[in-house]
Amino acid sequence: MSETLKRHQAVFQFGALVVIGLVAFWQSVAFDFVNWDDVTYVTHNELITSWSPSNLLGVATETVTRNYGPLTIFSFLIDHTLWGKNPSGYHATNVLLHLVNGVLVFLLLKRLTGNQFVAWLTAALFLVHPVQIESVVWISSRKGLLCSVFLLSAAIVRLRPEVTAKQDAWYIGLLIAALLSKALAIVFPPIVLLYDLLIRREKSAPAIARQIIPGLLSLLLLFYTASVQNTVLGGVRGHMDFSLLHIMAIDVTILWKYIGMLCWPTNLCVMYDPQTSEIGKKVVVGLIGWVAVGYAFWRVRNTQPLWILGAGSFLLLLFPVLNFFRITTLMNDRYLYLPSIVVFAVAAGAVHRILRFAEVESSGLVQHLGNSLRGMVAVGVLAACLTLTLKHLPVWQNSQTLWAHAISQYPKLPVLRIQMALAVHALGQEREAIRQLQVAMLECQPDDQDRERMRNMIGEWETRITDRRKLATALSRHADSAN
Repeated sequence: MSETLKRHQAVFQFGALVVIGLVAFWQSVAFDFVNWDDVTYVTHNELITSWSPSNLLGVATETVTRNYGPLTIFSFLIDHTLWGKNPSGYHATNVLLHLVNGVLVFLLLKRLTGNQFVAWLTAALFLVHPVQIESVVWISSRKGLLCSVFLLSAAIVRLRPEVTAKQDAWYIGLLIAALLSKALAIVFPPIVLLYDLLIRREKSAPAIARQIIPGLLSLLLLFYTASVQNTVLGGVRGHMDFSLLHIMAIDVTILWKYIGMLCWPTNLCVMYDPQTSEIGKKVVVGLIGWVAVGYAFWRVRNTQPLWILGAGSFLLLLFPVLNFFRITTLMNDRYLYLPSIVVFAVAAGAVHRILRFAEVESSGLVQHLGNSLRGMVAVGVLAACLTLTLKHLPVWQNSQTLWAHAISQYPKLPVLRIQMALAVHALGQEREAIRQLQVAMLECQPDDQDRERMRNMIGEWETRITDRRKLATALSRHADSAN
């Protein structure tokens, strides 16, 4: 293939990724903010309202919603400067960051696999898969998108057979940027170490030594982030007091749920309430399945080290959200944003291998048929994912549509009713908001924290209604006396 055709091919590949990403998510630019962290990150965040020295200091040092991510808040400061409180600009930034990540996935997989088809199909699936909706359309998920830009860039710089001191310096700089966007980046040094041991075949002592500085930086951010996780209000909290063994049993089932979501992405939701009791049979079956998968990977550890790297990366990227360190949720779509790359790469590799005869030098007809079949499979899978994405996307249009959909999935989850009541109250429908909370207290069996929160909300809103009624009565009497 001539250099001109190669350049044109690259333009086509990048252009096609951008187009399908825009088709999948650009309509979200017309969506509103939602009352799930968007309030604290954007609409009521004083730190992003000006470039004053005090605000810049706050952006650099303060935590928002129990997260320390100064670069994320800085990105919101830029958005606020450009768009004010118009949600379209914030959504557009999220979509553009997602497109950048899709291109970076393509570049990374092309380097790691040496196969353009596998790299492109992986990136395309990453861009249009329905499980990415929460990460892209939820404005508050900016931290994950921005962190991914820096992590994927660091992977491109660092995951290579020969590494120079300059590339190591770039890797550390990009890691710092990722850490200052989201704490998830703490798992990247172990992934680099795994690459050095498996792919570069470096000895363990020098490989570990090269990760001391990145590891210390990651630990520093981890300790700081853990110190500000001082509240468990909101979300799902029933698992907070479970033993580590119980959490591990739940994780066995959740990991299979994640695989299922990536393979069959239906019934997606902003929040999940997975079963945590009477799951013995599911855990046993799940363990047998994971042991079989582990054995399969062990068998190919010497011949397919890239598979081992992928499996290790998948687990490491999910490790922070598997509740070994308790958080107020058990599973979310956004947790799969980067781990999904591994599953998509495996799927793309399977398609390529099944139709591998197309790569063999044979008759032109056979080669053409193989390439056509491969293309048809890719187009069919992408079309199915794109259809499901466009179908589910309107759920995130505003707070009312988001919580109405979530309640239809999990009608007994108190936090969903609370968020819906807040959404209704924001529309000025105070009595309806009170009614929804009263029904939730009767039907959802909230715990003491949620019950107390509901009572306080009802009391505050009823007081406001009473005060307005009294004021209206007083004004009416004053007008009558004046007449």
